[in-house]
Amino acid sequence: MANPYAAGGSGAAMLANVRGDLGGGPDAMLDGEGGGGYPVTVVARRLFAYVRPHLAALTGAFVASTASVLLQLYVPILVGRSIDCLVGAGRSDLAGLAPVLRELALVVVLAAAFQWLAGYCTSRLSYLTILDLRVDAFAKLRRLPLSFMDAHAHGDLLQRVATDVDLVGDGLLQGLTQLFGGIVTIVGTLCFMFSLSVPVGLVVMVVTPLSIVVAGAIARRSASSFAAQQQTQGQLGAYVEEMVTNQKLVLAFARASACEREFGAINARLYEAGQRAQFVSSLSNPSTRLVNNVTYAIVAVVGVSCVIVGWPSVLTVGQVQSFLSYANQYMRPFNEVSAVVTQVQSAFASARRVFALLDAAELSADPVPGARVAHPRGAIDVDHVDFSYVPSRPLLRDVCLHAEPGSRIALVGPTGCGKTTLINLLLRFYEVDAGSIKVDGIDVRDMTRAHLRSLFGMVLQETWLFEGSVRDNIAYGRPDASPAEVEDAARRAHAHKFIMQLPQAYDTLLGEGGGSLSQGQRQLLCIARVMLADPVILLLDEATSSIDTRTELQVQDAFDTMMEGRTSLVVAHRLSTIRAADVILVMRDGRIVEQGTHEELLGAGGFYAHLYESQFEGVR
Repeated sequence: MANPYAAGGSGAAMLANVRGDLGGGPDAMLDGEGGGGYPVTVVARRLFAYVRPHLAALTGAFVASTASVLLQLYVPILVGRSIDCLVGAGRSDLAGLAPVLRELALVVVLAAAFQWLAGYCTSRLSYLTILDLRVDAFAKLRRLPLSFMDAHAHGDLLQRVATDVDLVGDGLLQGLTQLFGGIVTIVGTLCFMFSLSVPVGLVVMVVTPLSIVVAGAIARRSASSFAAQQQTQGQLGAYVEEMVTNQKLVLAFARASACEREFGAINARLYEAGQRAQFVSSLSNPSTRLVNNVTYAIVAVVGVSCVIVGWPSVLTVGQVQSFLSYANQYMRPFNEVSAVVTQVQSAFASARRVFALLDAAELSADPVPGARVAHPRGAIDVDHVDFSYVPSRPLLRDVCLHAEPGSRIALVGPTGCGKTTLINLLLRFYEVDAGSIKVDGIDVRDMTRAHLRSLFGMVLQETWLFEGSVRDNIAYGRPDASPAEVEDAARRAHAHKFIMQLPQAYDTLLGEGGGSLSQGQRQLLCIARVMLADPVILLLDEATSSIDTRTELQVQDAFDTMMEGRTSLVVAHRLSTIRAADVILVMRDGRIVEQGTHEELLGAGGFYAHLYESQFEGVR
């Protein structure tokens, strides 16, 4: 099959391609260009909702910026007075110059202090805002259904929570810094210029709209380019995450060169999108500076006319110098905004992606307060359940199952028949399309998910260990467990021996995914984790598939002890491991086609007998 990343496909598109269902889905907005195409006003309003709780920092930044700018705007007045003390009609007023210089020094120091305070408040506001945004984005992942996580590239989701939120913070910091100072600078310089000369001030105002029009036109052109850049960056992150996670398979199938080519294709698209976005946005600053320089030259010519001929108003040399300084400062906010337009637009593109994630459909709400199993026994009833991942392709059809408390139920059948899917439905990772599932007589939909899942302990074929100590990994389901309880669980799982051979035994720090531990050792730690949790119902999905035969027999003995008095559902391909089950359910094409004990099913000579004989055909 063609590489789904090569054409810039999203996670949802990749999944749809595999399923043959390219009709789009409810989360198409998440994968759209720019994360759903939210208007700028909507993005700004939602960002302000995150800023609002930190109004103290916002107010401090605005007050400090105002004070700093006003003090800086007062500097040209003092400089003009200093010049007039030295340049006049045959006189130099050195005595009057000294107090002006002292006042100038005080104003400069105060302006610098307020400028530092404004920067501190703005930085604090920015980082508090993205702190809240990142917390919400990460919490959102916890509330999303498993179907959503299966349908979207994990690397792209990580990109939204980590990189995109950082870019929002950078843009917010730069934008607020320029916004506060820019507004006060524009208003303040206009006031000072009109106080010196109304005609010359009008000259500056007349030219201003040209700078705004130029900057606005370029900003609109670059917005779509930044959206495309962020989308491609998300695809690149997804591809890298997938290849790094499965590096062993990449090397085993000699696909390293092909991966480099595929990565190069995505990277080339990112280069093109980034180059286009940067080029368009880079036109903003020189264009506005050109307009501003023209304005500065016009003010200089008019100012000279005011000094020499007194038209259109009378000004001194010092006042002309002040006017030129104000003209320069008046244009500075436009230059500064155009200089950071790249970061601001990148931030808006990233914000769209983050908000698209926050707006994704969540899990259905838990019932309030939710039914609880007061005295768990472990009875399970699956009543005429239908389920499909894709509506046009039914998977489970009219599945019925009854497990008495303490019974051992085995699920067998060919790959893809729905065994693991049934486990997912029991835990409400997915919701049934029809029928019901009950635990101890209570419909699982009437319980909170947390309470339901507290009744189950699950060991999967795929192990999951996080970066932390061996002890922390075993105690993941019971963080309050004592060291003695952790060690006892490890002994029962036959993991204690190899743990004691590690450098720091139970305090050995494991890397992501288990570090250098073998697959079998990782599985033993996962088994110990469930043994420590001591659930009323056990779900074992190929739990011993990665363990050698001798250790499997030891662990099976431990499981046998643990299963006493507990309901157990075991998914197994190796039929030798489920001979002792009370009931074996044989699944085929999403249905339960046979059930009975091992001996009964062999005697019936049906599908189970065929599976069993084919599995042991080569060892007779």
